[in-house]
Amino acid sequence: MAMSDKVRFWEIRERPDRRKGFEVRRTVSGREKSESFLTEGLAESWRSKLMTAARDGEPFDTQSGLPASEIRALKQRTTWYVLARECIEQRWDRAPGNTRRTLADALATITPASVEPGAVYRAPRLLRRALYSWAFNKNAWNADAQGEWQAALDWLQRHSLPVSELEEPDVLRRGIDALCRKVDGAAAAAKTVNRKRAAVNEVFGVAVERGYFAQNPLNGLRWTGPEVADEVDPDCVPNPAQVARLLAAVKTLPGRGPHLYAFFGCMYYAAMRPAEVTHLQKSQCRLPTSG
Repeated sequence: MAMSDKVRFWEIRERPDRRKGFEVRRTVSGREKSESFLTEGLAESWRSKLMTAARDGEPFDTQSGLPASEIRALKQRTTWYVLARECIEQRWDRAPGNTRRTLADALATITPASVEPGAVYRAPRLLRRALYSWAFNKNAWNADAQGEWQAALDWLQRHSLPVSELEEPDVLRRGIDALCRKVDGAAAAAKTVNRKRAAVNEVFGVAVERGYFAQNPLNGLRWTGPEVADEVDPDCVPNPAQVARLLAAVKTLPGRGPHLYAFFGCMYYAAMRPAEVTHLQKSQCRLPTSG
């Protein structure tokens, strides 16, 4: 979206031969833009609004001829569900698999809570599955959602809140609070909550870039997530001898056994992340001549 502060206004033009006989005209970066109105009063009101925006230093969109605040107001009529899908489409192709899953999981959790007050879908598990597996999974968009999934998504489209509502702290807090609960109402793990909140924050960042918000609404929200327990249970961590036996067993598996042996071996002995192991090349390793 190209913006410009080179705006010139003309006097209102009367056109008696037209049904809307009063035209507001201007140029934005040399490109002529206009709107027509039924009465002179409506035309004058619109012209004054545009001139005030120009005097306040707002940039104007060269394509639509509208000031940034007006474009933002139009965008904020978009529902949260539509915005979330736009963000998935923008991020999907450049995101690794784990990031895609985290984004889909986070949005599938917060979206059912970002609906009109009192609106609750009769089958929350079904709605969550439809969101995670189709609405927020770009790979599934080649085919339409079917049956119960489509019915659930149709309901969500009707009840999803407009983006402008999410600037209200109480509304936004209700959505973020949903990240703390599983579908059955049980408390979610603190690390899961923090991971989902980070993903939602990223979506809001994309929304700011696309002009839906002037600033990220989460930045001013007073909200504290559950504390993460840093203590590690020793019973859940295999010792080196156990890891060696596990890796040896993996290596004997048919097919991808040797590959997985190297994959998990790098993760354990070199403390590498899965994505780092996936892109590891032999030229990046200092290997011993034997052993």
